[in-house]
Amino acid sequence: MIGALFAAFQVAAAPLPQSQTAQSPQSLVIRDATQSVRVAVVASPNGPMLRPDLLAAMVPIVVRHDSGSFYTIEVEGTRLQLESGVAIVRVGGETRPLASPPTVTNGHFLVPLQLISEVFPKVVPNTRWDADSSQLVVFGSTRGGLTPKNAAKQNVGEQPPVSRRSASLATSASVSGGRLPPVPVKHNRRTIVVDAGHGGVDNGMTGPIGGGPRIYEKTITLAVAMKLGEQLEARGVDVVYTRTADTLIALDDRGRIANRANGDLFISIHVNAANPNWKDPGGSRGFETYFLSEARTEDARRVEHMENESIQFEDSSKPSADDPLGFIKADMAQNEHLRESSELADIIQQRLGKMHPGPSRGVKQAGFRVLVTAYMPAVLVEIGFGTNPREAAFLSDPAKQSAIAAAVADAAMTYLRRYEDRTKANGAGAGGGVNR
Repeated sequence: MIGALFAAFQVAAAPLPQSQTAQSPQSLVIRDATQSVRVAVVASPNGPMLRPDLLAAMVPIVVRHDSGSFYTIEVEGTRLQLESGVAIVRVGGETRPLASPPTVTNGHFLVPLQLISEVFPKVVPNTRWDADSSQLVVFGSTRGGLTPKNAAKQNVGEQPPVSRRSASLATSASVSGGRLPPVPVKHNRRTIVVDAGHGGVDNGMTGPIGGGPRIYEKTITLAVAMKLGEQLEARGVDVVYTRTADTLIALDDRGRIANRANGDLFISIHVNAANPNWKDPGGSRGFETYFLSEARTEDARRVEHMENESIQFEDSSKPSADDPLGFIKADMAQNEHLRESSELADIIQQRLGKMHPGPSRGVKQAGFRVLVTAYMPAVLVEIGFGTNPREAAFLSDPAKQSAIAAAVADAAMTYLRRYEDRTKANGAGAGGGVNR
């Protein structure tokens, strides 16, 4: 089966006749964090076309011939209805125009490339079109691809295999209606969701102040988050990442990813930035850990505003970040986890204090949007000031990143052990806290 599939991809990726390449690209590249696949693109008088069923190498797609000229494409829970010869696609109750009509050639159903480059990223979770490289980027637990046979099985209710070690449950920034990747199977082990702050067009903070190698928060957070995941897995914990590549994940979706994964803890990694109006902004340094609650200090409100600004890069159809009723509802749902979140934050501060050169700025609380939708003990760790030249160099050092990751992993394991001890002493299910 593997050999046959490999041969099929070789055929799909084979160069097209020169008469066709003048009018269209030879192939569409689909990639995730670790691999890429080429799907042949066919030239036509109406523009480049391709067989959507060949996308099954990277996404769980099923193409079904309903009757006559009508076809249905199902992918990641989204149903697209098309008709051969008609330049529109129906998604739910909405109709979208196509650059050219789908066709049937030599018994194969072909769709315009524009369906993949423009429509998919808007309606299909876990997909994004990278305009710079003209590639379809895929995120999610279907990594490694599905063969058409396995995709057909999924259509009748069977979930695709999930790799806990390497699969990211990242979703696109426009996930709606709760359409998220399949829930990974729990193996009677704890699950920690690791969130790398910012990403994609959202660089986060940029530093340092006063010269030195330029750093971006999104790069530092991803490096530390991946190392944190490795440290946790080495300690026998299942890990789910909200992102494993440089891509933008909506703040609200990060918590939803954690909930769908039945996470026990949610840890979001960030890099701090000084207020330029401070007396010596370039000299500010240190680490601090937040849990969700109303900000009580001016500095906590500053950091809250800074980290919540990421919403400007997201779909404008998202609920307002200033929705007080929404925050109150989320705060009520989170309330049972506040004590646990506070304890986890305190342990993280203690562990970081043993290896971090900067001062501990303490445990704080603020209304971070990324924490609002994660219904479990959840913290946001500001691992240092990227605006400080010395601290920026510290955060950029891979060895120091590993040390930060080890400290946070130790703190998470210490918290879990203490929680287990409390539940054993008080009886199973006593009190709010870690999910099972």
